[in-house]
Amino acid sequence: MTGPLADRQAALVAALTAGAPVPPGFDARLVEVARTALLRKRAGEVARQWPLLAAAHGPRWPATFAAWAAARPTNGSVRDGWDLARAQAASGVLPRLAAEELAAREATFRYDGTGAVRRRRAPALARAAGAVAVQVGGRVRLLRRPA
Repeated sequence: MTGPLADRQAALVAALTAGAPVPPGFDARLVEVARTALLRKRAGEVARQWPLLAAAHGPRWPATFAAWAAARPTNGSVRDGWDLARAQAASGVLPRLAAEELAAREATFRYDGTGAVRRRRAPALARAAGAVAVQVGGRVRLLRRPA
């Protein structure tokens, strides 16, 4: 589909999902309400795929996710959670529980930040924000320091 209608639809989708400006002819308040609802829905979907990441943030989870995702179109809930966890690890704010979940994912799957997530076949060691996970034969073990 091409033409003015397609251009207006693309501009509206960008405003709803990627933080683009509201296109002319649309009620900015209503677009913001819909955008907020979509971000809340995305936060719930990511929380289902990354339960420890969401739990580690507690009641701040929806706001934390929305602040990170506001200007990012979705790449799917698994990749969105992975990208958020990596961003928080890089900035030193990833909670311990979430770091363990990220390390376990990094040991089990390959994800380069752009392509599809793929299962690892060979043994792997992964570190994330102080957490360490080892995967051998499809089983993942977290290595924890004694308390």
